[in-house]
Amino acid sequence: MVPLWLHQLSLAMLLLGAACAVVIAADELRDPQRMWIMNVVWPVCALFGGVLVLAQYFRYGRRAAGSRADAAGRPGEAAPQRSRAPFPIMVANGALHCGSGCTLGDIAAEWLILGFPLLATIGGWHWLFGQRLFADWAVDYGFAFAFGIVFQYFTIAPMRGLGLGPGLLAAVKADTLSLSAWQLGMYGFMAFAHFVLFGRLLHAALRPDSVAFWFMMQIAMLCGFVTTYPVNWLLLRTGIKEAM
Repeated sequence: MVPLWLHQLSLAMLLLGAACAVVIAADELRDPQRMWIMNVVWPVCALFGGVLVLAQYFRYGRRAAGSRADAAGRPGEAAPQRSRAPFPIMVANGALHCGSGCTLGDIAAEWLILGFPLLATIGGWHWLFGQRLFADWAVDYGFAFAFGIVFQYFTIAPMRGLGLGPGLLAAVKADTLSLSAWQLGMYGFMAFAHFVLFGRLLHAALRPDSVAFWFMMQIAMLCGFVTTYPVNWLLLRTGIKEAM
């Protein structure tokens, strides 16, 4: 059984993340981002990043709001958040852009698996993996990859003026390594949480229908940010991925 203190801490952290997401979303309703997909990226990332993402948004993300971008200069000029932000910040924003797709994909997959266990079988449970956890992760990766490609497409295609086919190909090139690195960090922490923290120390099940699970996912997403950051640095330096 999950200790009461951990349940309460988990609930508090989830509520904090939700509150930060609401603050960002409210600010975006007043002054939306010039790149519409970023209106989704910032609140979604606040769900796991909390006050860290909130601070990043108000320090740098708001520079890309439509009103500020329109006042920044002529069409075709660098977006204000790119022209003024240090490169490490642009890398961080690119990592968060990747993380938003991963977050939505993982949330959708975990709840769908909970409601439709057949998805775990499709992901390899029994016929490929003895542990259901690994089958769940396979489904998670598929959903995260799909969301990530969509997010990248609606970033790269408009910025480069690409059609559907070339835009999707560019999105796959930009997001595959980044997303895989994110999921690697996330899976690494969740494995520790499942097998060590909850399995050996707390002797409790870590299930998606518990607030403790999603608190662990918040931490896992931060681990994913750490592992994908150097990959995004390389992708931005080589021009494979666009700066946010």
